[in-house]
Amino acid sequence: MYRHEATQAITAQRAFGIVRTATPGEAVTAAGTVLDAGLHAVEVALTTPQALRALDELTAARPTALIGAGSVLDATAARAAVEAGARFLVSPSLHREVLRTGHRYGVPVFPGVGSPTEIVRALEDGADALKLFPASAVAPSWVTDVRAALPQAPLIPTGGVTVETAPEWIAAGAVACGLGSALTSGGPQAAGQRVAALLDALARAR
Repeated sequence: MYRHEATQAITAQRAFGIVRTATPGEAVTAAGTVLDAGLHAVEVALTTPQALRALDELTAARPTALIGAGSVLDATAARAAVEAGARFLVSPSLHREVLRTGHRYGVPVFPGVGSPTEIVRALEDGADALKLFPASAVAPSWVTDVRAALPQAPLIPTGGVTVETAPEWIAAGAVACGLGSALTSGGPQAAGQRVAALLDALARAR
């Protein structure tokens, strides 16, 4: 799968899950829960202890799922995540070496941005999509306003996005949203119900 194809697949549902847990086993369980509930893509934050172990286990057990790595801060972490099976990389900020490393191995990279200046720099550096972080610092109208001047910016609001607000971000022009504890907290049954509600709301918002 080429980078642009992977990016399209990751954003096709307009949302993906974010897993950040205390242990690698919990990460595998949480990721499996949202995938079983119907999401196609999920990222495992490298702030999770032994996150690479979780990535390796998930990608081996679910070869067709789109498993990515989040909180990727440097080239070393980027390469390690790719070697563990990550099919996309996400950063909280803009790191050129992460972009270059991911692209060297054919993996899309979504760097974090928080201003028009950072958006333009990320696009110039070849970002495949842009993680708007933290989304809680702005409102969906921010996406609308920025895309009036930069319609080519594929924004993915992350950080504070909920099942209820995700459709508002999509309506404002975001290509997808990243959701963490808003999806995964409360155990498998509650998480599964929230994923179902999210996918239904996004389907109606299109």
